[in-house]
Amino acid sequence: MHYRFDFGAVLQGQYLDWLLSGLGVTVELFVLAWALSFLLAVVLAVLRLTGFRPAEWLVGAYVEYHRNVPLLVQLLFWYFAAPELFPAPVREFLRLHGSEFPLALVALVLCAAAYVSEDLRSGVRAIPRTQVEAGRALGLSYLQAARLIVIPQAVRISAPSLINQALLLFKNTSLAMAIGVAELTYQAKEVDSNTFKTFEAFGVATVAYLLVSFSIMYAGSFASKRFAVAGARK
Repeated sequence: MHYRFDFGAVLQGQYLDWLLSGLGVTVELFVLAWALSFLLAVVLAVLRLTGFRPAEWLVGAYVEYHRNVPLLVQLLFWYFAAPELFPAPVREFLRLHGSEFPLALVALVLCAAAYVSEDLRSGVRAIPRTQVEAGRALGLSYLQAARLIVIPQAVRISAPSLINQALLLFKNTSLAMAIGVAELTYQAKEVDSNTFKTFEAFGVATVAYLLVSFSIMYAGSFASKRFAVAGARK
């Protein structure tokens, strides 16, 4: 007996609603995680470039931890272990309102920020020191020079690497299913369990992931070309 493909079975009624809901959660998780991880990465990169040894050491340890511990382990740690360290009111709030999404967001943000901060640091190294020296000569403080001169150019120089990090973060949102976040992979599994249409359920999820990934790549490539920095060291 040949397998009969029936995508209509998963693209209608509640199953379509589940898949669309999962895609919405995935996109929401990705957008929030990317925005917050980028902001944290900027702080980490600036701290590591201050020349203040304790700050450099702490940021370096932070980066090495998140680069060498599997993200899945980090997710499980934040969901099962970390809440024990929270104050009782926070634990109760998470218990009543659901801790899966916010704790998955924390794990994704902390991990992604480690990688993005390294990309930004590489971008900073490509900027001629004369630009920073000129900014300091004009009376700018270190933080002002970093905010107005260094970081904007570092972001533009690091654009290709940042696009790759965005894609990686988007794909890593699927790991959140391990702690019960109802994102796209989780919902595809639920559809499969209810319809026994494994190929169709995960086929639709695969197409959705591809479409969003290609959109990120296209948007990132356009931005990279549009805001390229002339004269930066490669």
